[in-house]
Amino acid sequence: MSSAGLNKWTVSGNLAADVTVKTVDLRSGRQSMVADATIYVRGVKDRNESFTLRLSIWEGSAAWRTIPFLKKGSLIICTGSVEPRPYVSKTDNAPKAGLTMKVLDIDLDVVRDPDGETSNNNQGAENKTPVAV
Repeated sequence: MSSAGLNKWTVSGNLAADVTVKTVDLRSGRQSMVADATIYVRGVKDRNESFTLRLSIWEGSAAWRTIPFLKKGSLIICTGSVEPRPYVSKTDNAPKAGLTMKVLDIDLDVVRDPDGETSNNNQGAENKTPVAV
C-alpha cells in the first residue's frame, strides 16, 4: 500500500463555541448540510501556547452523529484531513494562514451539557453517547 498523498490527522482540543449547522449548495446542484466549529489545541511543549483549528463536519460522515453532543468547552478528539486556509487579516490587511480540518470521525472525551456540567466518556471510541457522572 502506498501512502503517497496521505492526509490523515488526529488532534484533540476544546470547542470554542457550540457547533453551527448550515445548508450549502453543491456543484452538482444538490444541497448538503455541513456543521462548522472551532477547537483550541494546546501546544505539546508549552501548554500555554495554543492555536485554533476550524472544523468542517459534513452530513453523512461518521462524525455527523456526534453533533448533538458538541457543546462549547467539550474536549473532543477529531480525525480527518487538514488543509491550509489563507485569509487577509481584518486589523492590518496582512496575509495570514489558518487550518481547516474536514472531519471524518469524532471521539467525545469530556462533554459539557447545557447546564455547564461535564461528563467523561471512558467507554471507548465505539460509544458516542456521553456517560453521566
